[in-house]
Amino acid sequence: MPLFSLDELAEAAATVRPFVPPTPAYAWPLLAAKTGAKVVVKHENHTPTGSFKARGGLVYVDALRRAGSAPKGLVTATRGNHGQSVALAAARNGIPCTIVIPEGNSPEKNAAMRAFGGELVTAGVDFDASRAVAMQMEREHGYHFVPSFHVELMKGVATYALELFTGHSDLDVVYVPIGMGSGICGLITVRDLLGLKTEIVGVVADKAPAFALSFAAGHPVPTNSARTFADGMACRDPQPDAFAIIKGGAARIVAVSDDEIAEAVRLYFTATHNLAEGAGAAPLAALMQEKERYAGRRVGLILSGGNIDMPVLAQILRGATPTA
Repeated sequence: MPLFSLDELAEAAATVRPFVPPTPAYAWPLLAAKTGAKVVVKHENHTPTGSFKARGGLVYVDALRRAGSAPKGLVTATRGNHGQSVALAAARNGIPCTIVIPEGNSPEKNAAMRAFGGELVTAGVDFDASRAVAMQMEREHGYHFVPSFHVELMKGVATYALELFTGHSDLDVVYVPIGMGSGICGLITVRDLLGLKTEIVGVVADKAPAFALSFAAGHPVPTNSARTFADGMACRDPQPDAFAIIKGGAARIVAVSDDEIAEAVRLYFTATHNLAEGAGAAPLAALMQEKERYAGRRVGLILSGGNIDMPVLAQILRGATPTA
């Protein structure tokens, strides 16, 4: 049973659109030549925050406002894109926002979150540790904790899926990265609401395989580490609500190496002159791994974000693979 209706999705799209215009979905001929497939790229790197996450925070905070909730402040944990979304939405609604980030987080994503109005607190060795700190701050300070996965976040993010499937209902498959799950869950839900038969394939980094292990086991399987330079996929504790949707609606989950992700970043740059962060490039890496499977077929790729730090990009463009 979908968690929201098409009418509710249309309302979410109306909330998102003034701040995040529809992003393009382009068919790039050089990608088609390289992959052998008819490739359409959904450019979520073209939002005001450089990521699909921009959509979710706007709908989540709007839902708080409509419910009459007036929190003294918001608190969340992030590696960057979710934090930018929450900071943007909080500022639009005049609400203070505290964002907990892990040690060694991306300096450029940190700068962007501050620019959108977020107050940053560094705590924890990785995202999951930062999330525990953020939840403690909720209890201690009376803030409203914004999770990384929630139906209102997913509904906002799902507006990109509505745009994609409205313009390209004939896709045979869509590859989408998995971080905490809102992107793939939004795709699955909209696919089902529209009655389409498109396969949806999740993509993880092989150094952050929690969702792949969970999919194979049939239940959430946490891991001890998630050491990939593709920080948007660095999840080691799959949340049950997201996993249930993925388990019920994804065709499979593909794991790609950091080397394959780096090569996909380079391919996006040479074939489209777009910047892709690690998670954004992962779907292309997965298609390259499986290109014989979809030769001549219609493939969608979610370029989920372009927020890659300059030193990391420079290293990749020199032909190297960054270390986490």
